[in-house]
Amino acid sequence: MKLHELAAQTFANIDQGDPNLDILSAAGLDIAAPGDITFLANPKYTPQIHATRASAIFLGETIALDRPDIAILRAKDPYLAYTRALRIFNPDPEIIPSIHPSAIIHETAKIADRVEIMANAVIGANCEIGENVKVFPNATVYENVKIGADSVIHSGVAIRENCRIGARCIIHNNTTIGSDGFGYAKDEQQHWLKIPQVGRVVLEDDVEIGANTAIDCASVGETRIRRGAKIDNLVQIGHSCTIEEDALICSQTGLAGSSVIGKRVILAGQVGIAGHLRVGDDVVITAKSATSHDVEDGKIISGIPAFDNRDWLRSIAAFRRLGEMARTVRDLEKQIAELRRGKE
Repeated sequence: MKLHELAAQTFANIDQGDPNLDILSAAGLDIAAPGDITFLANPKYTPQIHATRASAIFLGETIALDRPDIAILRAKDPYLAYTRALRIFNPDPEIIPSIHPSAIIHETAKIADRVEIMANAVIGANCEIGENVKVFPNATVYENVKIGADSVIHSGVAIRENCRIGARCIIHNNTTIGSDGFGYAKDEQQHWLKIPQVGRVVLEDDVEIGANTAIDCASVGETRIRRGAKIDNLVQIGHSCTIEEDALICSQTGLAGSSVIGKRVILAGQVGIAGHLRVGDDVVITAKSATSHDVEDGKIISGIPAFDNRDWLRSIAAFRRLGEMARTVRDLEKQIAELRRGKE
């Protein structure tokens, strides 16, 4: 691809270099080779731009580079432009319309004409599989499931009964959609009696779910993951939760039942959310934090229990000095005691 074509498709501007330069691929600063385009977004990697072998680079609008041998594309967000370049050079493979002979498809299932269903996949009764869906080997789709067009279901995925998968969704290996919610009531003998879990999970369009994640169905009603939400590997979403649009939930996070996660929320790794809470729009909860209370829109919180991130940072700074502060207090106590004895 010519440099000027890449610039147009990544919404960047050529600041330096031959517009007809051939760009073959995209790679990071440290591994880029001639023919590659790279990027700089984090200032701490600035020294690497002097050694990179890339033929071109995406830079922010104000970053200077004294390398006349490298073409420069200016972008408001170099990382976003680089991501678009990666997508151009690494397009999703086209499906091969086919149904493997070993796939088991119930006679009542409705399968679009153009789908790819691979070996040992199972499609249950009354399912509906949309156009351009790809189902990898050993995936299991229970009865009454609908999967929208252009979605990808990877190996080992289980989609339980009555669930709905939107268009252009991606579900990665060994994830379970619609497993039973964790609900029990104590009977008269103090034994746990299982509460029937008869609801469903709904993934709206453009949702991506990582590997080994579990999204529980509601006891009644639904667990809903709204358009554009992205959920990482090893995440637990409890029954009856709602994840709003464009939320980002990172690995090993756990949500108890009936939690509501707002739009564009970021839950970093190993965050814990107690049940029946609302986390407002644009909230960020930093890694290894947990909250047992509602969180207002736009807050950044940290810690266990989580509170305002700025206060948390000051608290951590003070915590590191507790030993020194304890010694200072002891010294002051000794001085006060000596002064009192002197007055006596």
